[in-house]
Amino acid sequence: MLTRRLFIAGALAMLSLQAGNALAQSASWPTRLLHVVVTQPPGGGNDAIARLIAANLQVALGQPVIVENKPGAGGNIATVHVARQPADGYTLLLTPSSHVGNVYFFAKLPYDPIKDFEPISLVSSTPFILVVNASTPATSMKEFLSYARANPGLTYGSAGIGQPHHTAGELLKSMAGIDVLHVPYKGAAGVVPALLSGEISFTIGAINSLLPHIRSGKLRVLAAAGSKRTVLLPDVPTIAEAAGLPGYEMTSWAGMLAPAGTSAAIVDRLSTQINRIIQDPRVGDKLTASGIEPIGTTPQRFMEIMKAQLVQYGKITREANIKPE
Repeated sequence: MLTRRLFIAGALAMLSLQAGNALAQSASWPTRLLHVVVTQPPGGGNDAIARLIAANLQVALGQPVIVENKPGAGGNIATVHVARQPADGYTLLLTPSSHVGNVYFFAKLPYDPIKDFEPISLVSSTPFILVVNASTPATSMKEFLSYARANPGLTYGSAGIGQPHHTAGELLKSMAGIDVLHVPYKGAAGVVPALLSGEISFTIGAINSLLPHIRSGKLRVLAAAGSKRTVLLPDVPTIAEAAGLPGYEMTSWAGMLAPAGTSAAIVDRLSTQINRIIQDPRVGDKLTASGIEPIGTTPQRFMEIMKAQLVQYGKITREANIKPE
């Protein structure tokens, strides 16, 4: 009995010491450079968001904050890199909603999207739109579907396997009954040049990267992919209404994560600062003007959103008959 009491007392003392060390570490944090890792190459929407946050976070925390781009493998290269870093708050991940969706696209996913990370904040949401090259002989969604049925094998581009563009394309393929082929690129920045040059037939992608080319007349927007029309293109109908496909919906979010085990004090401080940054009109207005909606949440709310998205992606991939590779 005495031995058991001594063991319990020792265990409690150890836990108390560890808690004290964690608090001390959190109080002095940060004391050096921070890294924000992005799953996409430079030039994409998430890269722009990361750089806006990094520049302002550097001022708020009093330490340098740099952005690292680690594209490839549907975001898995960056994600695995961050998951394996020390849980000390110095390496963060800015990731799209495919972070949870990849569970259904990769047979041997080298991370658990929920268990291996601490949520910090849902940063933003971006409407998706379906666009074609202006030379395409289709000026409406119905005309495009007729064109696709008459020309099986049309190609669509995505930012990689499992990315929202991919899921959106496969969902359209299954719901509309068209034969289209997926062409993955290393990030969204590669999709637009391919569409402009005619290398691919269409894409369902983030409005911020496509809007300038729509306004220049080089690309033609046919429909919005969300559940409602976007305020930046109020006259453009949704795919659901224009194609007669009720239930079709695809949007993308960006969120900030830290490796699992990062102390609650550090996570809360990061969440507070990131929310303050993206809700600052000087930052928020820049995002809104490009079609990105700044959001900001608590870590707890972001976790709820990720879990709900995991269920949603499961439903979409089942309905589209997508098998993990």
